[in-house]
Amino acid sequence: MALRFVGIIPNTPDTESPTIWLDEETGDLLIQSYKATEAEVKECQEVGSIPGHSTAVPDHETIIRLPKIMLQFIPKPDSE
Repeated sequence: MALRFVGIIPNTPDTESPTIWLDEETGDLLIQSYKATEAEVKECQEVGSIPGHSTAVPDHETIIRLPKIMLQFIPKPDSE
C-alpha cells in the first residue's frame, strides 16, 4: 500500500485530527474522523439507502461524521 497524506482539518488541536489519506495503488480513501453518535446511526438506518438493502452496520464497517471543511481534501476522480 502506498499512502499519501491528503489533508487534515486546518488549525486542528493535537487531540482531534480528522485526516484523509489516499491509497495511491487503489484510489481508496482512508478517513479518520468523528464516530457517528447512536442517534445519527439510527437516523441513517431509518432513512435507509436502496429498497431491500439491509440498514444494519456490519462489524467490519462504521459510520463516521466527516466535517464539511474536510470535503476540500477529497480528490476528484481522474475523469474530472
